[in-house]
Amino acid sequence: MTRLTRQTRKRSLSMRLTATIDRRMRPLARLLPALGAATMLFCLARGRFASLGTLDWTELGVTWMLLAGIGAAGWRRFRIAFRGAPRMMRDDVELGAVLLAAAYAVVRVGGAPLYPLVFLVMASLVAFLPRAAGAVLLGVALAFDAAVQLLAVPPHAMEFGSHAAFLALFAGLYHAVLAAQMAAARAAEASAVKRRLAEVEERARAYRLVNAGGSETTGGDVEEREKWMLASVKEVEGAVSSALEIAELALHTHTCAVFLLSLNERELKLHDCRSQSELVKRDALNAGEGLLASVIKRGAPVRLCGNLKGVSYYEGDLHIQSVLAVPLLEAATDGGGPRVRGVLVADRRNAEPFTDADEQILNAVAGEVLRAIEVERVMGYIKKTRDEKDRFYKAIEELNRVTKPGEVFATANELARSLCRLDFVAFTLVEEQGGKRRHKVMSVSGVTAAHALSNYVFPDNNGLVANVVRYGAPLPGRDVRSMDATVIFDDDAAVKGLAGLKIFPLRAGDKILGTLVAGSRRRGVLDEEAMRVLEVLAIQAAQSVLRAQLFEQMEKMATTDGLTGLTNHRTFQSKLDEQLGVARRYGRKLSFILTDIDHFKSVNDTYGHPVGDQVLKGVARILQETARDTDVVARYGGEEFALVMPETDAAGAKVIAERIRERVKATVFQTELGPLKVTMSLGISTCPDVSDKKEVLIEKSDQCLYFAKHHGRNRSVTVAEMEAGNRMRAAAAG
Repeated sequence: MTRLTRQTRKRSLSMRLTATIDRRMRPLARLLPALGAATMLFCLARGRFASLGTLDWTELGVTWMLLAGIGAAGWRRFRIAFRGAPRMMRDDVELGAVLLAAAYAVVRVGGAPLYPLVFLVMASLVAFLPRAAGAVLLGVALAFDAAVQLLAVPPHAMEFGSHAAFLALFAGLYHAVLAAQMAAARAAEASAVKRRLAEVEERARAYRLVNAGGSETTGGDVEEREKWMLASVKEVEGAVSSALEIAELALHTHTCAVFLLSLNERELKLHDCRSQSELVKRDALNAGEGLLASVIKRGAPVRLCGNLKGVSYYEGDLHIQSVLAVPLLEAATDGGGPRVRGVLVADRRNAEPFTDADEQILNAVAGEVLRAIEVERVMGYIKKTRDEKDRFYKAIEELNRVTKPGEVFATANELARSLCRLDFVAFTLVEEQGGKRRHKVMSVSGVTAAHALSNYVFPDNNGLVANVVRYGAPLPGRDVRSMDATVIFDDDAAVKGLAGLKIFPLRAGDKILGTLVAGSRRRGVLDEEAMRVLEVLAIQAAQSVLRAQLFEQMEKMATTDGLTGLTNHRTFQSKLDEQLGVARRYGRKLSFILTDIDHFKSVNDTYGHPVGDQVLKGVARILQETARDTDVVARYGGEEFALVMPETDAAGAKVIAERIRERVKATVFQTELGPLKVTMSLGISTCPDVSDKKEVLIEKSDQCLYFAKHHGRNRSVTVAEMEAGNRMRAAAAG
């Protein structure tokens, strides 16, 4: 037990000692390549390494240091490659630098005839290292060459120029050749993949797999579709190959082959065969001529035996004496009789005829071939249905995430076009104004000057959109022959070039909010499946629009004053903070106006509060109309109003304030007790002239308003005017 403990301690001590040495020597190993290359550059610049026979101890030491640097750099690259760690440009540059240093040392010792060694090393480094590392090493090589040539006595400028040109030429040529080879290899690979995909897609079309071709997908959908198509074709071909092998073994055939009809049913093409001959035709066969054509026309098996001439699926006149061909019959989806999709043929070179039992076997094999195709077709339908459901559910989720009516219409428009591949989509919203109904195009995309229809407003009429809202049912009920003459919105908004059209109501409960207009340039796009998708999308869009409208109304109620419709006091305070923050950050001007209706208490006392409310609404309307779009207009409280005016100095605010004051003064309010006119006073403060603090700005505006009230009312006063007036009063009193 004691001996085992001692051995364990010795092993542990040895491991710790090794780890300590490795930890302390690692920085030195990291420095060796750079140190060796730099030292060699210094020696070459000083004219050292003039001859191999006259190397002194310093030069030998530098040589050993350079060799150690090469070993350290090579070992580090080996460890990186072995561990699969990411390569750093520093490691590439260090290894290349020490190799170039060694090459220049050999050239210095051996003379100019060895200089091509530098070109060879440079070309190899550029070829095998990344472009950035190669460019750095070209600079290192030029530095070594400058040390050798330009620092010599006398300087060899011509040699340096020619060497630099050849170094750049070798590096550029090697890189260009390598890049061209890689580009050609990538192009060849892409072309091969494209040819393979085209071949697989052609086979998938022949098998009538639903996921083959014609899919308007992009990005990841294309990649997913290609993977599914490859897997489907591979599965079908595996099943067909196994079936042919069974038929070959059971019937002892010379050739057993499957020929499938093209999509236009005019050609037959070989898709798989088991044959002892190389003469089976690979090119397309005329589906209306020869032995196989009779099987297609009759839709029944054909058996022939004897000295058969000119069997059409062989190149040349092969001596075939017995043939059995059965049709590949697929049940029709429209309820009619079975349809021929191809021919399964078996033949023999001897005169042994095929029997009824052989025909039963070949029919069973044909059934297995069709069953394999049908299974993949069903799997394709399942996948297509699943993918469409996933897309639809994602679309509904995306629609439910938006909270503003405009965003709802834009999102629903995009979803309708992508889900059903439509050429024209529009959403309209119906509104009641003054007891009259009007329609507005909220979102439109697709054919025919869609931009001209954006935000287009039209009155109620006998067009399709208005009738859909009126009756709450999709229109038109049947195909419209003269589509260009059909009134969709109104007579002034014609939509031309459509071959298919359907308009759905946006129904939310018992309320019709608007319509979804779907159109296509191609017939057949608006089939039953597309109609179901659009109908559900219209219902979801209506719910989202209603929810967004309610949200907008609640937000408006929370942020606006109920009587005047202006921003309320709480929201005004937050917007003032926001605008002041912008003004401080960018050093901009901002003016604040506080207003008050003169003698408003007497208006309420004399005319009554309903008239007072009428006056407040009228003044609020004047403020809203006179202020700019960027200004914030709010009801501050009672008969007081406030304006925040970004990017406005005191002079500009004074102009707006006077304009407001004049309009209020000129307005006549009609009441039961007769016409009424009011005036208002306004106080103006400006940031940063007065202060950049909100409390100070409000206080100064309030003081200016108080000054206006006590100096005649019906006036606007800035802080400068107030201070000048106060100084004049003080001087007069003194």
